[in-house]
Amino acid sequence: MSSPNRSTHIRLTSHPEPSTATSRHPIRWGAQDPKERGPVIGSVTNPADRNVIGAHGGSYSLYRALAISSRALNPVARPDLHNTHPTAEIGPHPQWFEPGKIVSLDPWGHLVGQVYGDEIAGGVDIRPTIAITKARLNMPEILSAMGLKRLKADGGVLHESGDISVTKVAVDPVWYLPGIAARFGCSEGELRRTLFEQTGGMFPELVTRPDMSVFLPPIGNITVYIIGDVAGLSDPKRRIACRVHDECNGSDVFGSDICTCRPYLVHGIEECVREAQSGGVGVIAYNRKEGRALGEVTKFLVYNARKRQEGGDSATTYFERTECVAGVQDARFQQLMPDVLHWLGIRRIDRLMSMSNMKYDAITGSGIEVVERVPIPAELVPPDAQVELEAKKAAGYYTPDGAPDASDLSQVKGRDLERF
Repeated sequence: MSSPNRSTHIRLTSHPEPSTATSRHPIRWGAQDPKERGPVIGSVTNPADRNVIGAHGGSYSLYRALAISSRALNPVARPDLHNTHPTAEIGPHPQWFEPGKIVSLDPWGHLVGQVYGDEIAGGVDIRPTIAITKARLNMPEILSAMGLKRLKADGGVLHESGDISVTKVAVDPVWYLPGIAARFGCSEGELRRTLFEQTGGMFPELVTRPDMSVFLPPIGNITVYIIGDVAGLSDPKRRIACRVHDECNGSDVFGSDICTCRPYLVHGIEECVREAQSGGVGVIAYNRKEGRALGEVTKFLVYNARKRQEGGDSATTYFERTECVAGVQDARFQQLMPDVLHWLGIRRIDRLMSMSNMKYDAITGSGIEVVERVPIPAELVPPDAQVELEAKKAAGYYTPDGAPDASDLSQVKGRDLERF
């Protein structure tokens, strides 16, 4: 690959744009016509077109910088969007235009190739922030559930191999700053100043470009797995089962038994399959918020502190030890979480696989009805996760009838993988 042209002069400045600058592609958040709303342009190759703070790709924009620095990527390269259009139709839904419903993602992010095709052909660097594809999901616990006759292959939703047919959606965060501030009960000015300060001044436009009200934060994305007919998500006659899950790499990927994360995720998938087979739709919304959005390093430090304290690990000090290390018990909050559900067109969730009051309150507070909350079955709780479950119950996490309590958990002697 030929090396890109490089200037011998490098200009570094903490305030690259004058505070009086205005974008020539204004964004009118919430407008029903995408042309009136305007595209999200995070181009770094044509600063005059930029109308957002930050860069496309979230945290992966830094790897792009490394690729350019190593001369593996031409800095002016642009994506060829031919044949990348969604494999399923989502929206537009009325929630896209209801004030305050969606403030943390771009509802039109998967349709930029269609609705802004002329602008792209004219040289404007507009990129998708949402992608939709078809896939198959396979987890060993699903095969176990089939072996135990809890699930049965139907050839459409669930196959004899244990594969689950899914529509898979990746969503990069796009923050509308006035809406984000309103969700967290602060002024936009306060939010912008805090974001600027707490990122070490990485994004000077937060304080120098008041005309830019949209921010592409360098954080993880959301992945949504839809099981069943996507069109059914907005059909009031169709039942919806849903698991909103926050990332836990140790459990979700590597099977750590100190928490209930993977068992609850698998339980949610199983219930979603069952709902789809009955004519409804299942939704798994997976949020990159490792360690309660405190990060994996902090999480492991807390594990050490919990295990080494006098008297051993304890539910009574579970959140205290987190706060001692991180300064806060939980940084996930959930104020932004319902946005992706509104983007999908969901008005009602018939079965929500969650015991968290934080999640329930955020979902129902945003106007989505929850008919039933479904606890994790006691036999799926790993023994070492008892402390976590007891601590969450004591801290006010929802515990519906049938949820395991301390006496139930004391009877769990081991992890029966065949029950997963």
